Amino acid sequence: MARRFNNRIEQQAPAFFVRGPSAFARLAFFSALSLVLMVADSRLQYLTSVRQSLQTLLHPLQLLANTPSQLYRDAGEYFSAHDYLLKENRQLKQSVLKQDIELQKLNTLALENEHLRQLLQANKSMARSSVAAEIMHVGRDLFSRKVMINRGETHKINAGEAVVDAAGVIGQVTRTYPLSSEVTLITDKSLAIPIQIERNGLRAIAFGHGRDSTLDLPYLPANVDIKRGDRLVTSGIDGVYPTGLAVATVSQIVVTPDSPFARIVCIPTGGVENHRQVLVVSIPHLAELAESQSVTQQESKSTDTKSAVKILPVKVQKKPTAALSGNAGKRHAAE
Repeated sequence: MARRFNNRIEQQAPAFFVRGPSAFARLAFFSALSLVLMVADSRLQYLTSVRQSLQTLLHPLQLLANTPSQLYRDAGEYFSAHDYLLKENRQLKQSVLKQDIELQKLNTLALENEHLRQLLQANKSMARSSVAAEIMHVGRDLFSRKVMINRGETHKINAGEAVVDAAGVIGQVTRTYPLSSEVTLITDKSLAIPIQIERNGLRAIAFGHGRDSTLDLPYLPANVDIKRGDRLVTSGIDGVYPTGLAVATVSQIVVTPDSPFARIVCIPTGGVENHRQVLVVSIPHLAELAESQSVTQQESKSTDTKSAVKILPVKVQKKPTAALSGNAGKRHAAE
């Protein structure tokens, strides 16, 4: 009896879990449906408006969600930028104050120098002109240090003029062409440059080492007053390089007991192998010669013009005179 009662209850009561398609069948169906929808959307673009509408509706929510983090970042940037600007403003004010003081000193020194020149009746230093140039290429010879610049004879470049950059002297023009020039660097073994020790005023001649980017100061005694770190500048006694331009810095001093001379190695200050933009500085006497030639040519042209103007009336006056003399002769013969 009990078994029959339980069987009836099971038959009448609904099943707790309704069995449908299997899990694999549902996965396959929805996968195929999603692929069909994606292909249709990529081909027909029928969900573009739906996505745009949803993006428009969700945009305020995105902004609201990003508001706390954005406020935190803005506040941090404001306070950090405020402190940085205050420090920078303070430093700039101090720098301007120092520069104003230095400018006042410079003006005072310039006026004092001008007054001393007037008292000593010394001539002012000759003004030099410079031409900006750019290095085109470097020479292929491994045993020479030469470069080519894009300025030549058409730009009034002459052989022997100094070539400098923002840091110091880099070489000298050794050959000119119509549109380019050859510059021999100060590290070339064939180039020499008169220098002066900035610390004590000692004069010497620096030669290029040739094999590397260094300079030598030969034939100086072992007890010479030169130290490591001394700055070499142009002495200006050759009339080619302007006075006071940086040339090199002493890096090594070697003294041997079997030699009375010291071996002094210097590193160039200018960008011998780094910079591309340079200045070609003119030689004063060449500039004066060019100016004098131009003035002479102008004077000769003006003289020729004046003489031509004077000769024309004389030629014009001779013709009437000759005509009058001929008429007078005819009348005299008739008489």
